[in-house]
Amino acid sequence: MVQAREQFSVMGLPVHLMDNYCNWLSERLKQGLGSHVVTLNAEMTMQAKENPALATVIRQAELVIPDGAGIVFYLWLHGIKARRCPGIELSESLLWKASKIFFDSSHHFSSNLEKDTCSIFFYGGAPGVAQTAAEIWQKRVPKLNIVGTQHGYISAEEEKQLCQKLQQLQPRLILVGLGVPRQELWIAKNRHLCPQATWIGVGGSFDIWAGKKQRAPVWMQKLNIEWLYRLYQEPWRWRRMLVLPKFAWQALFSQKG
Repeated sequence: MVQAREQFSVMGLPVHLMDNYCNWLSERLKQGLGSHVVTLNAEMTMQAKENPALATVIRQAELVIPDGAGIVFYLWLHGIKARRCPGIELSESLLWKASKIFFDSSHHFSSNLEKDTCSIFFYGGAPGVAQTAAEIWQKRVPKLNIVGTQHGYISAEEEKQLCQKLQQLQPRLILVGLGVPRQELWIAKNRHLCPQATWIGVGGSFDIWAGKKQRAPVWMQKLNIEWLYRLYQEPWRWRRMLVLPKFAWQALFSQKG
């Protein structure tokens, strides 16, 4: 039975809280229920205030998780205890589970065991990054059924071909690393191609899985200052980080709901 979601509002955007997001998505995968997962943080929240299209996509998503420390802080200010759920960790948990999720013939899969596992597609990142990430995951979990990869630097014609490929393959788990808000808007526009799939915007996760970049040390993750390590690795992001104090200020003085 799919666990019910508790929904709360963060500056007009939904955030869903539950004990185990991975199990919830796994059950939906087994039932053939399509899902768009948004990994909400303070930066995305502030972008949505200026981008109505992004705000609409977030509100329509089946699952919005508290990815950033700012979201957890906002909820805490409003009397709601929540744990941060980084999108990269949720995606990793789903990848581990994907090799154990099977579908029967009613889901149009062949009787071949390899084809009956949850099929996966990686889209995004610089040329070669998604492919490298896929190869690393394949070695880590040999039974993983990764059916394709595509980097994010493609022409309009190549994007059309990608959409045709997705429609033909019908992967069940599609990870999209195009950055915010591009990945969220792209998923919303194209998810009809694979209506039974779980789609997740994973940002720079492919870079980390491929070994191009590193996550913050565990102690920084526990202190909810992973964003600071990311700024250290990508100093060009400092202008985008200016929204964080704005978010904190609005969080302190905003009204519940």
